[in-house]
Amino acid sequence: MNRLAIWTLPNILTMGRIAITPVIAYLPFMAGYAPKLLLFVVFIVAAVSDVIDGRLARSRNLVTDLGKWLDPLADKLLLLATVVPIYFVAQARHDLYDIPLWRSIPLWVCVLMLGREFAMTAFRWWADRRGVVIAAQGPGKLKTVMQNIFVGGTILWFAFRDAWDPLALNKSAFWQGWRSFHGHFVSISLAIATVLTVYSFVVYLYRYRRLLKFP
Repeated sequence: MNRLAIWTLPNILTMGRIAITPVIAYLPFMAGYAPKLLLFVVFIVAAVSDVIDGRLARSRNLVTDLGKWLDPLADKLLLLATVVPIYFVAQARHDLYDIPLWRSIPLWVCVLMLGREFAMTAFRWWADRRGVVIAAQGPGKLKTVMQNIFVGGTILWFAFRDAWDPLALNKSAFWQGWRSFHGHFVSISLAIATVLTVYSFVVYLYRYRRLLKFP
């Protein structure tokens, strides 16, 4: 492999996303709202870089075999580094981080999101062995967007709830209203992301059902 082909800007951005996943996974466990605000910023940067590196690779003809392998890996590591800590933090402090309707993030939702990603990876590998390339499509892209909205909103919810008492937010009518809005926003985005996780996978299976010898 050409070494120069490895160090393209899209690949560097993707490697950067992979490199910061341990930091992203660690920050939710730190006490206080400051680490979670930092986590929110880092997560947004990582999510935006995911969009940018793909567009750069296509627009500048910098698509490489390494990039095709690294980009999905980076996406899965980012999801793993956020969903798993979010689950454990929410379970440990559901009295503080309570989410309307859901209360805390159910384990089955985390398993569903992560399981779908690994199942899709296996399906793409199966298709590739048969000479079929399964490209990202509308439902899959929308699923990723909603998962990112849910994760980003939840991280910010954790920061907001940690700041509730230290910053005396309970004394402001605005923040009282924001608490209700933000909590319901997280619960609704979680519901939508969960539905899209299942729907997008079913769409891929149906469109490429011949690979599984479906009738």
